[in-house]
Amino acid sequence: MKNQNINSLTKEDTILWREMKEGNEKSFSALFERYYGYLNHYGNTLCLHPEKVQDSVQDVFTDIWIYRQSLNDSVVVKAYLLSCIRKRLARQNERDHVFRKTTSTDTIEFLFDFSIEHQLIIDEVTAEKVVHLNKLLNELPDRQKEALYLRYHQGLTIEQIAEMLEVNYQSANNLLHRALINLRKEWKENLTLIMLTPLFLNLLEKN
Repeated sequence: MKNQNINSLTKEDTILWREMKEGNEKSFSALFERYYGYLNHYGNTLCLHPEKVQDSVQDVFTDIWIYRQSLNDSVVVKAYLLSCIRKRLARQNERDHVFRKTTSTDTIEFLFDFSIEHQLIIDEVTAEKVVHLNKLLNELPDRQKEALYLRYHQGLTIEQIAEMLEVNYQSANNLLHRALINLRKEWKENLTLIMLTPLFLNLLEKN
């Protein structure tokens, strides 16, 4: 059922994208409303200044509308938009000397903190386990954390993650695999708690 929903959404995105490229303002507005929140959330994992993120997201959509006729017909809209906001923020950080005049985005700091759902904290023992698991997640290297976020919070494929992080497929796959290995190495408890969360249920099923 989940894959069917994703496929339906992708097909709808494709139609909206094509209509937007043809100048349909309603389709452009539909894409804006659908993905504005996603881009802001992701942008805030890469930048400490929400107002800059909002401006950058608006700039991304403005450029898409202005240059719509020159855009590729075949894109996965969500992955494309997330990649656009990442690159725009990286360029902005470069101008602010955060990247020390490098054009690479591989040193970008990932600011998102994983947090297991509060409803899992049903007693003191479980609460301690949740705190420990959150700690392990948030101690992962930035690139591993970002790969996990893109894969299991944003639902991107490994190919799309590789393109966003500007690495090859095997490197992106290795980031996800190393993250899981690191968690399993440090997690001394039963994996039941991990498997109760949607993110890690998917993670364990796919590795």
